[in-house]
Amino acid sequence: MNYKLFGQSGLRVSELCLGTMGFGTEWKWGADKELSQKIFDAYANAGGNFLDTANRYTEGTSEKFVGDFIAKDRDHFVVATKYTLRDRSGDLNFAGNHRKNLMRSVKESLWRLNTDYIDVLWVHMWDTLTPTEEIMKGLEDLITRGMVHYIGISDTPAWVVSQSNTMAQLRGWNQFVGLQIEYSLIQRTVEAELLPMAKAYGMTVTPWAPLAGGALTGKYLKGDKGRLPDTSIRLGERATNITKKVVEIADRLGVTASQVAINWTRQQKGQSVIPIVGATKESQMQDVLGCLKFELPADAINELNEVSKIELPFPQKFLTEPGVQDVLYGGVRDKMVDSRY
Repeated sequence: MNYKLFGQSGLRVSELCLGTMGFGTEWKWGADKELSQKIFDAYANAGGNFLDTANRYTEGTSEKFVGDFIAKDRDHFVVATKYTLRDRSGDLNFAGNHRKNLMRSVKESLWRLNTDYIDVLWVHMWDTLTPTEEIMKGLEDLITRGMVHYIGISDTPAWVVSQSNTMAQLRGWNQFVGLQIEYSLIQRTVEAELLPMAKAYGMTVTPWAPLAGGALTGKYLKGDKGRLPDTSIRLGERATNITKKVVEIADRLGVTASQVAINWTRQQKGQSVIPIVGATKESQMQDVLGCLKFELPADAINELNEVSKIELPFPQKFLTEPGVQDVLYGGVRDKMVDSRY
């Protein structure tokens, strides 16, 4: 396992992040404690130090398991958890981005994790109601108290993240250094706004569902009914064509489809990307870790880019049209080298 800096910070994290949403069986799937320990050990023994959980995962069991697994060497691991989603149904103040829920949720996460601090706290998603200033000041207060070290944001529009980081920069507060989004060969719409925004702010991107809910492993092509993805985008004609190409390239390279799909996210040019990989079986984790042994050749990446390409929305598509490029760059765009990336 190699390591990367986490966004514009000095925090060192492994090049794969272990997702622990499947630690616990409260949601009628996932792994019990014994199996979760084996998955964790496989990841940690490979050099992994970056763990992703949340207050909501398996009704809090995920955080409890993580807390138990890291107890013997807490400071070695970089523990990331989240707040925002509900801990109690029927009570508006037990969910959301606001300060009351933030403080309560973090306090309870610290208890479940059996730790004094959280390395990375994610805003789990934007609730559309809480003022940006309230969110950023609340997070700053937690950092000042030593309860949180770094902050990131997940599942939020690019303009909100930009507004938040600009406000933090101008007021001398800590900025979001990480962005968590769904990103895979099947889900590339984030390339329009979110990925360029993250690059501009120097944020590390941690994609969730890099295997599109298991679709990109190729198992659904074989008739595996399993736990089917819950969105049609992962099972439609486009997704099937993409998966067939992934399997074809995997066979050609002598690797697995999972490894090909994950490496496509890891090898995004000019972008700091650390995929979140989860498992409910030890063999799945061992398979995923195999992606670290090779890189996709350029021709394979080009094939995957082509089969999974999307039509960008306005203004991104408009700005790439030949006539627009001509008037923007005086007809010599090909002579312009962008040294920033």
